[in-house]
Amino acid sequence: MLRLLHTADVHLGARHADLGEAATAQRERQFAAFRASVDLAIAEKVDLFLIAGDLFDSNVQPRRSVDRVAAELKRLVDARIRSVLIPGTHDVYDRASIYRSYDLQALAGAAGSDFVTLLTPDQPAIRLESLDATVHAQVFATKRAPRSPLAGLDVSADPSTWQIGMVHGSVAIPKQTEHDEVVITTDEIAASKLDYLALGHWHSSSRGKAGDTVYAYSGAPEPVALDQDRAGNVLLVSLDLHDGKRDVQVNERRVGRTGFSKFEVDAATLVSQAALIEDLQMLANPDIVMDVRLIGVRPDALDIHEEEIEAALAESFLKVRVRDRSVPPLSDGPLPPEDTILGAFVRDLEASIAEFEAADNHAAAAEARDILRLGRLLLAGAEVTL
Repeated sequence: MLRLLHTADVHLGARHADLGEAATAQRERQFAAFRASVDLAIAEKVDLFLIAGDLFDSNVQPRRSVDRVAAELKRLVDARIRSVLIPGTHDVYDRASIYRSYDLQALAGAAGSDFVTLLTPDQPAIRLESLDATVHAQVFATKRAPRSPLAGLDVSADPSTWQIGMVHGSVAIPKQTEHDEVVITTDEIAASKLDYLALGHWHSSSRGKAGDTVYAYSGAPEPVALDQDRAGNVLLVSLDLHDGKRDVQVNERRVGRTGFSKFEVDAATLVSQAALIEDLQMLANPDIVMDVRLIGVRPDALDIHEEEIEAALAESFLKVRVRDRSVPPLSDGPLPPEDTILGAFVRDLEASIAEFEAADNHAAAAEARDILRLGRLLLAGAEVTL
């Protein structure tokens, strides 16, 4: 049996411009997830640790970040676990590549051995005799691949029992991946005759099978953007041979801290914005991205300000996103006479709302509904704060 841990898209050093002051903390979370991946590999006593691209968010990183990575790889070396890495599309193997600037193998204390291997255009494969396995990866020195990295791959002459592939790119999806830098097809995966293909580039975990080849995306071990609710995992993969039959098992394991929670609220049940904030504060968790969505028809007197709610809850969650999708009601009961200001106002706006909704112009319809709500309040003598 061969056991491996597959990770990718760690994106160490990501800037997280959307997080402001929380950016530094999120970068530490990403490194903590990488360390947790190493912890898991050591605890599970895997044979091989695969990083399928984008270990770094860019080729411009401080020496301290490289040293921290090297220290984690050394922990694997000390545990007699071999590591194989490939560059991705963020840490691309161009002239400015971080992998050209720093020798991770030497920094990890593995110079001259096969315990840490970076596959490059000059070294597209590594045969690990002690594991009876060969790892293949066609890497290019440009971000956009000139051809599929699986084109021409032939493992038939390789003597190893286990054939592992690594690609940082997209599995082709019609009308979705045409403009991606690196694209492979399921036909190419099937023709590769690999036992397992470790993929990177997509930040959510997923898996499939083409021909006899099992392929999988590990996803990012910690979300890189705060809408990636399928990130946070690595994959433990076991390859076994029974009576000439090959069996590949893939299992997700959680290593990331960031969680995601969705809170949907019927605006008709809300007493006030303050009451909503109070309810949400009861769910406070600094590791959670909270996605709040208001739906339904809201009372005229209910004022919702998304930015105010987000600001009030900023310290209660890692991130709060509030989206008000509720709508004010149309006028209830008998309408005022047409020859009154209120009657003409209501009729004109409700006619416009009907036209907008019929044309699927939802933004304009929502705006007109809100104008109608505010107009009713003002004409009724209520005090309105804009």
